[in-house]
Amino acid sequence: MGEEKFWKESYDEGLDDIDPQMWESSFVEIIKPIFDEFADKPALAYLGTEVSFAELDRFSNRFANMLIADGFKKGDVVGISLPNIPEYVIAWLGTLKAGCAVSGVSPLLSSEEMEYQLGDSNVKGLVVLDVFFADKLVNIAPNLLELKFVVAASLEEFMPTKKTTKSGLPPLTGKTVYSFGDVIKTEKFSAETPRVEITPDDIAYIQYTGGTTGTPKGAMLSHRNAVAELLITHTWMQREREGGAALSGYPFFHIAGLAFNGKCIYRGLTQVLIPNPRDTEHICTELARYKPRILSNVPSLYQLLMANPKFRALDHSNIETCVSGAAPFPEKAQGELESIIGEGKLLEVYGMTETSPVATMNPAKGKKKLGSVGLPLLNTEIKLIDPETGKEVARGEPGEVCIKGPQVMVGYYNKPEETKRAIDEEGYLHTGDIAVQDEEGYLRIVDRIKDMINVSGFKVYSKKVEEVLAGHPAIEMIAYIGVTNPDRPGSEIVKAFITIKPSYEFDGDEEALREDIIRFAKEKLAPYEVPKIIEFRKELPLTRVGKIDKKQLRKEAQQELI
Repeated sequence: MGEEKFWKESYDEGLDDIDPQMWESSFVEIIKPIFDEFADKPALAYLGTEVSFAELDRFSNRFANMLIADGFKKGDVVGISLPNIPEYVIAWLGTLKAGCAVSGVSPLLSSEEMEYQLGDSNVKGLVVLDVFFADKLVNIAPNLLELKFVVAASLEEFMPTKKTTKSGLPPLTGKTVYSFGDVIKTEKFSAETPRVEITPDDIAYIQYTGGTTGTPKGAMLSHRNAVAELLITHTWMQREREGGAALSGYPFFHIAGLAFNGKCIYRGLTQVLIPNPRDTEHICTELARYKPRILSNVPSLYQLLMANPKFRALDHSNIETCVSGAAPFPEKAQGELESIIGEGKLLEVYGMTETSPVATMNPAKGKKKLGSVGLPLLNTEIKLIDPETGKEVARGEPGEVCIKGPQVMVGYYNKPEETKRAIDEEGYLHTGDIAVQDEEGYLRIVDRIKDMINVSGFKVYSKKVEEVLAGHPAIEMIAYIGVTNPDRPGSEIVKAFITIKPSYEFDGDEEALREDIIRFAKEKLAPYEVPKIIEFRKELPLTRVGKIDKKQLRKEAQQELI
């Protein structure tokens, strides 16, 4: 690189790389003091019920001792397939205390998808909602030869109005089945901290991701990875352990939700659990009740909240930071959010499962650039390369983001060839994301390599044009994709899927609106970037995490051409 880490000049005053010895520890070890320091404070808030740090410590110890009693050894994998309820956090922490690895499993997976992930990661124990037993698990359990036991959790376990009747769980041949409540709320298993030696090299998480290409892969994240990411971002934010609350709609089975959960524990924050992130009415109720200092959400959830008048009417003076990541956030929508919550409170970040997850962040106190994902974090190196030649691009030119740092994964579970393709010989992770870095070091993501649209040899960066078109007063959400051009083999046609703002007033003439948007696009964009097809939708499909699902949109668009 021309100037090594030139972006450090844009850091907040006093920040610099920190001693790597700080993450020569396990995650369990660094959060251990919290449970004494904040023993009586609520660690979790869930639908009117609160779980103190002392209770979380005790419950997770029992879960860990249950694993050990059942013969689990260091490195064994426990899958957790739950929404954001207290049982997830208890099982997560108990699994780590036993020296085992956590693998988040989305409850929204189909039976086939769940069977693939559980089998691929050699899961030996699974925590799942009792309502999924008959629906999914009974059918796939016989094929999961490594699976030894299942713990069934109930949505009602921590509800104030929990029913006393128990629903019977069907037996699983060759598997032990526990009730979550029996594990943590009886004397069956010890509440003492288990004596398991956990090293920084031990695997803490096997989190599944599509990676840069192909089928889902399990990213192995060590305790060193997790501790480094936590301490680097904690130092970057320049915060001490503190009181107060935090709220996030990220699911725990996603690395963003899992990491946010760990940061809440480390900082002694009450974590307000959101089991259904699309229920903005409930989120507004919890915001009013707990007045969290920190919010962390995918951009589409912020946009859903902004569409709810209750959110706009709330007093947001208590909010210090709104973290946004995992997907593009149109710059105009960012400005709209800050007009509601307060200027300078939005903090865009960037990362991926393979980076535990955060690799770049806007300064906590200094200059924030809306639309930018900020600067490379402490102890983190980033270079941008031409994905075709592998050479570094000039500053200001788009290139693939490559990341090197202590938060970069160990590799993909049981997939050495995939690991070699993702991490080069110098230790840089090739992300598959295209970005531009400015003179001050700030990065702006312009696209995924797979989302770039090829129009007769011209590259269309979908994120860039989506942000421009989001400036049209009618557009609420927009997704750009390329569909095969039947008249020009190898070229694509630009198609835009758009939802219309509920507040936008027009006479229902979609054709006239379509023409107006195209006219707007022609004024702002290059000719090859202007959409040739515009389709209006009431809503856009979202992934399980809340990102706009372009894969589904591309599939639907291509089917229309058949």
